[in-house]
Amino acid sequence: MLRYVPDAARALQQARVQGAQAHLLGPVTSKAEALDAIGTALSFPAWYGRNLDALYDCLLDLSWQPTGEHMLVWAGHRQLENADPDGYRAVLAVLDAATNPERPLSVVLADA
Repeated sequence: MLRYVPDAARALQQARVQGAQAHLLGPVTSKAEALDAIGTALSFPAWYGRNLDALYDCLLDLSWQPTGEHMLVWAGHRQLENADPDGYRAVLAVLDAATNPERPLSVVLADA
C-alpha cells in the first residue's frame, strides 16, 4: 500500500520514530532514472537488472538490508508523473504490488 504525504522530512522523521530504516528517493524524470534511483536508495545488489521485474524481485527480498522495517520516501514523485506518465504508473504499480502490511517495506510518496 502506498501512502501520500505533503512533506518528505516529516515522513523521514516518522520512520525514525517508528524504528524503521528510512531511504530517501529524490525527484526523477524518467522510468529508467526511477529504477536506478530506487536501486541506489535501497542499496540493491549488483545483480539488479534495472527493469520492472527486477525491481519487484528486489523489493520482495531485502535480505542485504538490516532486518526490520524499511520505509522508502519518494520526494517529488510528481516530477516523474509529469515527465513520463506511463513510466510513473508502471513504477507505482510495482511499488504498490511489493508492499503490504506483512512485508517489511512501506512506500511513502511526498510532494516535497
